[in-house]
Amino acid sequence: MQKKNPILKKVRSAKLTQRHVHEFEGSTKLAEEGADRHNHRFAGVTGQAIRVGKSHVHEIDLTKTDFLNHFHNLKKIRTGPAISVGNGKHVHFVTGLTTLNDGHQHQFNFATLIQEPLI
Repeated sequence: MQKKNPILKKVRSAKLTQRHVHEFEGSTKLAEEGADRHNHRFAGVTGQAIRVGKSHVHEIDLTKTDFLNHFHNLKKIRTGPAISVGNGKHVHFVTGLTTLNDGHQHQFNFATLIQEPLI
């Protein structure tokens, strides 16, 4: 029985440029009243930079806050444009509302951490 020669395929690599991301952490504002008054904490990493005019923004798609008998999501949130903090570094301001769960939503606002903190 003859051995078949393996077929070698040329793989063309598309050179994709990876753009930077930012870590973030924050807490929602308080919601509800009385004994049910509470907030949530969250943390994550933004999506890659999206060019907008002379700056850029990032998308945040966080599927869960911390658990207090229910979760909230931060879905399809966009950061504001880059805010310089010196030495070529920047942060982004983020504001919005969580998803509705357990009959309420939470407002939030926070700044991302700087990009590439050790570089």
